[in-house]
Amino acid sequence: MSSKIAAQMYTVREFVKTEKDLAETLARLSKIGYKAVQLSAVAAMNGDDPLVSPALARKMLDDNGIKAIATHRSWDDLAKNTQKEIDFHHAVGCDYAAIGGLPGDYFSRGAEGFSAWVKDAKPVIAKLNAAGIKFGFHNHAAEFERYGAQRKTLYDILIDEGGPELQLEMDVYWVDHAGVNPVRVIERVHGRLDVIHIKDKEVLGWNPGPVMAPIGEGNLDWSELLPALTAAGTKWFAVEQDECRRDPFDCMRSSYEFLSKFKL
Repeated sequence: MSSKIAAQMYTVREFVKTEKDLAETLARLSKIGYKAVQLSAVAAMNGDDPLVSPALARKMLDDNGIKAIATHRSWDDLAKNTQKEIDFHHAVGCDYAAIGGLPGDYFSRGAEGFSAWVKDAKPVIAKLNAAGIKFGFHNHAAEFERYGAQRKTLYDILIDEGGPELQLEMDVYWVDHAGVNPVRVIERVHGRLDVIHIKDKEVLGWNPGPVMAPIGEGNLDWSELLPALTAAGTKWFAVEQDECRRDPFDCMRSSYEFLSKFKL
């Protein structure tokens, strides 16, 4: 068992819609070897009256020897119902909250919107931090759009203006997909990559071309990426394969077995 490999539940989102489904999915992930998960797109836990309460989710996690090491939550909830979100994270035993991308009303304003969000986020992050919860931003490729005469990227704003309190839940696949060398970005943000997302990129001819794949089945250079992330202080490597061309659990198993060969 590797102590730093986590399963991003978004990968198995179709298998966590009921209480029974969630319990069975956690058991299957634990059997593969995962002892940590990121709670994201877990339908059974969503809504005002969820099928699975935070307390019940914690029991399910504990029963399977699994720790919730991160979440993806709504920015609106984090900003407007901060104490409720703090209570949720404490109940499930999780000390890291993240958002899956910049809200549209900020993103549509480009660089100005990114700067505005960073400013608006700081008091929210401070409240979370005071409660023992770190906050992270998960990227896709669009954050690497360039702007202005200096041709900086929107992601540069998060790095330069966000400060050390803004964790970067970097998805190295999407950084690579944007045409940027992930290692060069990793080198700039040591200490801010506690949780990162990983999947591989496989090429299938001209059509469809590059696609998401289990780690070790594609072309990303893990012999370079994993040491760079370890040097940057990464605590959790969350396996997130948004799209699977075969059974998602088989993909999760393949990724886990490959990563287990490294000293993470």
